[in-house]
Amino acid sequence: MVMTFLSGWSYGQKKSDDGRKHKIVFQFTNGQDSTQQKAFIKQLDNLSQHWPKARFHVVVYNKGLDLLLPEKSVGLTQLEELANRGITFVVCENSMKPRKLTKDHFPGFVGFVPAGIAEVIKKQEEGYSYIKGGY
Repeated sequence: MVMTFLSGWSYGQKKSDDGRKHKIVFQFTNGQDSTQQKAFIKQLDNLSQHWPKARFHVVVYNKGLDLLLPEKSVGLTQLEELANRGITFVVCENSMKPRKLTKDHFPGFVGFVPAGIAEVIKKQEEGYSYIKGGY
């Protein structure tokens, strides 16, 4: 009789993946289109429900800033709920300057970084998987 042992795995059993080993950085740059905003919010919601223990970091820059501006966002309430579930949202200060936006223009759950692209690179160097948000 031959027996095969697989470390931590038994035939017919799936190992649970709550996402705790996953780190994801999302780049969102096209927020002027409400369809893009809705698609992105749905992506975040779906993935954060699939992997509730994963770390999510959303970097918003360029035209994506509209996603987090109260007068332009189509889903600010949903985004705040996602932030309350642990998703981090940061806005690029370089993108704010030409539009003459200040930190006061954004809701309290939003953080800020000097350069959005640099933030995406930094997160990738820290082992985050990169996803371009939207469709």
